[in-house]
Amino acid sequence: MVRPKRQDARRADLVEAALSAVSERGLRSISLTDVAQRAGLTRGAILYYYSDLDELLVEAHRAGVERFCDARDDLIASLDDPRDQLAVAIRAGLPDGPDDALMRLLYEFDILAGTSALHDEMVERMYRRQLATYTGVLQRGLDLGVFVPTLDLPTLAMTLVALEDSYGLHIVGGNSLITVDDAEQAMRRVSGQLGAPAEKGHIASEPGEA
Repeated sequence: MVRPKRQDARRADLVEAALSAVSERGLRSISLTDVAQRAGLTRGAILYYYSDLDELLVEAHRAGVERFCDARDDLIASLDDPRDQLAVAIRAGLPDGPDDALMRLLYEFDILAGTSALHDEMVERMYRRQLATYTGVLQRGLDLGVFVPTLDLPTLAMTLVALEDSYGLHIVGGNSLITVDDAEQAMRRVSGQLGAPAEKGHIASEPGEA
């Protein structure tokens, strides 16, 4: 009974080491040696838990997506008004700034989309979670009559995800001409013009805040 728990803990440690290594060196430059150094293990020890670097990166990406998406969905679930939920979804979906390590990591994987089926799978996993979050909020607003979308729901949700990714990439890329506040306000204005007003009422804490 002890051994499986110890293995799970070691795998979690390796995922954290991989996230750290990607954040510091970039996805294109990372190696098993980088992960091993951060985990205090040998390359051989890592291969006991994961068959290769790609398998470990898939797990690291999955953990990053869940960390980001679960935190946002928890914030949304803490609110009752879909307009407040949409405001939270927009703000929590954007990076905290150029130094947001987790968001920068997730965008690193996005940049490699199209280079392999593996990377495509990672990007699509993230996209499905983003789309589900916005679709759920928009559907609740439509059901309650507080949203009157001028686009069909799938198109509106897809548009919000595209705006989130576009602004987010500029932010983590260090574009000083687009601030987090600028991006948030722009997304809220677009959403409002398309019949889904995002209003800040009783807003919960951002992901990662106490």
